[in-house]
This record gives sequence, structure tokens and C-alpha cells, in this order.
Amino acid sequence: MTDTTQAKKQLANDFGAVMNDIDALMTATTNKADTEVQALRARIQERLVGAKEKWLDVQHEAVQRAKDAAVATDDYVHAKPWQAIGVAAAVGLALGVLIGRR
Repeated sequence: MTDTTQAKKQLANDFGAVMNDIDALMTATTNKADTEVQALRARIQERLVGAKEKWLDVQHEAVQRAKDAAVATDDYVHAKPWQAIGVAAAVGLALGVLIGRR
């Protein structure tokens, strides 16, 4: 499993935990004392901050991978232009065939 996949799963788990805490907060505001409400709000805030930080990390990693892929593609096209043209033509032909079958 890649780091990005693990980060996405962890982020989803964190948001699930936040949603559970929000549900608990809504229940607590009607039935509990103010100190418990404050503790729940602090826990929700802490989890939101953590989830936002993880989201930014995942986003940064995705952008960096896209940039790396673009640089690698650019280097390949400059090093082997005729092969790049051949690959582009093959992909175009394959897409044309697939679209034509619809």
C-alpha cells in the first residue's frame, strides 16, 4: 500500500472520528454539564487541526508527484522525441478505436 493510500485512509478515519465527536457534542449540549461540552469541543478542534494538517501533507505530496512526473515526461520527450511521437500516435489510435466502437 502506498503512502498516499495510507494517508487517504487515515484522513477518512480522522474525518469519521470528527463526525462522531460532533454527534457526541450535539447530544452533550442538551444533556451534559458545561465542562463536558468544553472538553468535547476541544477534542473536536484538535482533531480538525490534525486532519487539516494531514490533508495539506497529502495535497503537497500529490502536487510534488505530478511535478516529478511532468519533469520526467519532459526529459523523456527531449531525449527521445520520435519514440514520444510514436507513443502519442499509438494512444491516439487506441482512443479513436475505443471511441469509434461506441
